[in-house]
Amino acid sequence: MAAIGRPKALLVVSGDEREVLERYARRGRANRHLSFRARIVLRCAAGESNTAVARGLRTTNATVGKWRRRFIEQRLDGLQDEQRPGAERTITDDQVERIVVQTLETTPKGRTHWSTRSMAKNVGLSHTTIGRIWRTFGLKPHRTEDFRLSDDPLLIEKVRDIVGLYMAPPNNAVVLCVDEKSQIQALARATPVLPMDLGQPERRTHNYARHGTTDLFAALDMKTGKVTSALFKQHRAVEFIKFLGTIDDGVPAQLAVHVILDNLSTHKTPAVKRWLLRHPRFHLHFTPTHASWLNMVERLFGLLTEHALRRGSHDSVKQLRAAIVEYIETHNDAPTPFRWTKSADDIIASLARFGRRTLAAHPA
Repeated sequence: MAAIGRPKALLVVSGDEREVLERYARRGRANRHLSFRARIVLRCAAGESNTAVARGLRTTNATVGKWRRRFIEQRLDGLQDEQRPGAERTITDDQVERIVVQTLETTPKGRTHWSTRSMAKNVGLSHTTIGRIWRTFGLKPHRTEDFRLSDDPLLIEKVRDIVGLYMAPPNNAVVLCVDEKSQIQALARATPVLPMDLGQPERRTHNYARHGTTDLFAALDMKTGKVTSALFKQHRAVEFIKFLGTIDDGVPAQLAVHVILDNLSTHKTPAVKRWLLRHPRFHLHFTPTHASWLNMVERLFGLLTEHALRRGSHDSVKQLRAAIVEYIETHNDAPTPFRWTKSADDIIASLARFGRRTLAAHPA
């Protein structure tokens, strides 16, 4: 018996197309329309009739025929939504340019920066429109960031020295980033913390009671990511020398020790210099002034604050110390080295660009 109706065009799927279609079909939550269309094509490619596919996917024959035809004519591109014209623009390019230029080059009278509403009032548009334009161009007048450029006369030499240790460490040596996190406060919330619950974040009072402080000395091994630490009541040269002794005991005797640290006065006292003379395998490398970002142990201190201190509530220095020790022990159970990726030339070039842009914004 002859087939009834128009003959269907043959639908053949290549191996690469099948792989993409199967990936689309699994996107049921991310893009259910694309997933649905891909399942139609896959079932048609398996030899099912339009009626069988429509019945299996609970749709109409016309829908199956549409996406079968679109795939045959346009392949994978045919499954995507066609671009729609949408409403006509009501804001001209000149208006957008005016808003961007005013945001970058002017400030409202009596204020330090524009807000969406003050700019909207100034140009005669809605504040939501101003917000969309600012988001499009990445403008955030409400935000500001602090910085401090190093005035160290040996800035370039020190950057090259420390970055060289990070990216090409010497043989038969360990590279340690050392610093103190001083005056860590044991803070107890005025009332007990209300734990997180379904649909409700953790709640705590803004006021607290102080129960003393402690000082953390830490040395981050750049190769292994492990941390050597010690807690003291103060951070004088005496404590620093004791910590150097702890490092000395933990590093195999045949290895040189390169220590990266900042310019704190306790790192340069006569007592420290005498200790270094008695331990010639130790080599100190000082970061430029106001450039603590070069010391990778600062990243560890940031994670410690974020994960263990900022939201903690400690009724005593003993509790605080226990929390710090627990965090470091957990870190050392599965250490992950921090990787330095920016070369010294890139850093110096970035500082130069920053300086030029700053000077250009304030011509003499």
